[in-house]
Amino acid sequence: MKPTPQPTAGLCDLAGAGPGDMGLVTLKVKEIVSTAEVLVYDYLCNPEILGWAPAGAEIIYAGKKAGQHTLRQEEIDALLVEKTAAGKRVVRLKGGDPFLFGRGGEEAVALAEAGLAFEIVPGVTSALAAPAYAGIPVTHREHTSQLTIFTGHEDPTKEESSLDYQRLATQPGTKVMLMGVERLGKITSQLLAHGAPAEMPVALVRWGTTGQQRTLRGCLGDIAEKVAQTGFAAPAVAVFGDVVELRDTLNWFETRPLFGKRIVVTRTRKQAGGLSAALRKLGADVLELPTIRIDPPTNRLEFGQLVQDAHSYDWLVFTSPNGVDAFFEMFFKIYSDIREIGGVRFAAIGPATSARLASYHLKVDLQPEEFVAEGILEAFEKECSVENLRFLLVRAEAARDVLPKELTRRGAIVDEALAYKTVPETEDLTGAAARFRKEGADLVTFTSSSTAENFMALNLPLPAGLKTASIGPITSKTVRDLGLAVDIEAKQYDIPGLLAAIREHYLPAKS
Repeated sequence: MKPTPQPTAGLCDLAGAGPGDMGLVTLKVKEIVSTAEVLVYDYLCNPEILGWAPAGAEIIYAGKKAGQHTLRQEEIDALLVEKTAAGKRVVRLKGGDPFLFGRGGEEAVALAEAGLAFEIVPGVTSALAAPAYAGIPVTHREHTSQLTIFTGHEDPTKEESSLDYQRLATQPGTKVMLMGVERLGKITSQLLAHGAPAEMPVALVRWGTTGQQRTLRGCLGDIAEKVAQTGFAAPAVAVFGDVVELRDTLNWFETRPLFGKRIVVTRTRKQAGGLSAALRKLGADVLELPTIRIDPPTNRLEFGQLVQDAHSYDWLVFTSPNGVDAFFEMFFKIYSDIREIGGVRFAAIGPATSARLASYHLKVDLQPEEFVAEGILEAFEKECSVENLRFLLVRAEAARDVLPKELTRRGAIVDEALAYKTVPETEDLTGAAARFRKEGADLVTFTSSSTAENFMALNLPLPAGLKTASIGPITSKTVRDLGLAVDIEAKQYDIPGLLAAIREHYLPAKS
């Protein structure tokens, strides 16, 4: 009789992390990862998902590659049982779907036999997603209405294969093979020996749905030889059947403007998402390598006192979205009503900062055309005399002193509310630094001087041909001072401007 799960016991979610594209991770997975106490993840999981885990969560890598097992399956089963039995909220994160050749069924059985509570969270399988991103529909009314999915990597302890090659070779429809690239020669030989036509179209899709995706075309008779010649390696999905020929018409993902370019994003982990998503939409293989993080200011008491007195100023000047967030986080610890800010006017450097103020339903009274401190000085000259007006500058520690000096020189009364500080990022949860060392990159982006300085402080080997992209002239000066050339500089000094400059660099306008 199966034991009844105890109500006081922990819970283990066996969850599918999808095929690699972060956009294909389900909302359910994001929800459970954000509350996990223990997170056990596999090699094929996109490591950026780890960023959703709460601070203090125990993160355990249990990845398995061909010939390289961090933990044996029996050890993984025992680990899940141990952590769940200890009353923990455990998330077992598996690439693709946990029940499709993911051994999730075995892990569920281990939990059930231990009388522990578990839930299954299905995921988008690479068996469908990888062909789709390669422009190959696995079914099509004019080609086939039948699909067979099989694994090319069976239990190595079995004496005989459980695959019915006779049926695989002769039954109609598309066949999709997960894993088994290293055994492709044996598998194709068996299919040919059992009557499959040598001219059957075949496609292999490596790292499907990600910026690393590569597709190799051939036929059943020559695909194994092409794999050997090109060094094409796992992880890959193999598609057998006439639908492969539709790729010539439907190849949508690998034709994007930045496909094949590996681009490094050095913004903070919290801020990287927007830039990364935009680059991925253009087809880039994005490597998130945060070099800085935002920490509270050194003197929080002084900052709080200035925020408390914000209503006594004529102007509040915000130089970044981070400053806006830090200011209002402190403000609402002191006050419960936004009207306590009084009749102060707002100035903001850049549209992103203005948008962040707008999210608090506050209108920006002044925004310069040029998104730097010098630009806001010019804007004030056109707007009004600053003499004898009281300014509170909400900004980062160690920021340039151009703005307070120039406002003071022109007769303004200036206080600085140091809202936050940027410090070097010391964690590399996703393994991006190791990947950069191994694979290099085509382009590294810098959105501030501090991102450039801290990137160079990592002392990573810079590959030949590495280019740089800077958000504006202040950052560009820092990049050059660090000994790097600036290959791309945004004309508009914000993220949309940086994206436009990168796209223009790789796809110059047609004459």
